[in-house]
Amino acid sequence: MENLGQLYTLGIWTVKAGNEKAFIDAWRAFAEWTVKNQPENGKATLLQDEEQTQRFISFGPWKDKESIRSWRNQLQFKEFIAKARDLCEDIKPHTLKAVVNLS
Repeated sequence: MENLGQLYTLGIWTVKAGNEKAFIDAWRAFAEWTVKNQPENGKATLLQDEEQTQRFISFGPWKDKESIRSWRNQLQFKEFIAKARDLCEDIKPHTLKAVVNLS
């Protein structure tokens, strides 16, 4: 089993009705910036619930807690969160670690 202890950030986003496309576009731009400018994070994923289309889940792996803290303190992160607050009814950020990994 590899990647046990791997850290991930996860966001649960409830987007205001009618703002789904704007949220996807804003998230994509921010994720592209993150992947390009935060070498500790090599990928990011955004999922949309097929039944509750205003619910989104985003996640991505990170090297360590300090990398996550540094990313969350960046101006671009704060600007994205401000934009997301305008587009969302609710935002729930989380930091998680892998405890089981079956391949």
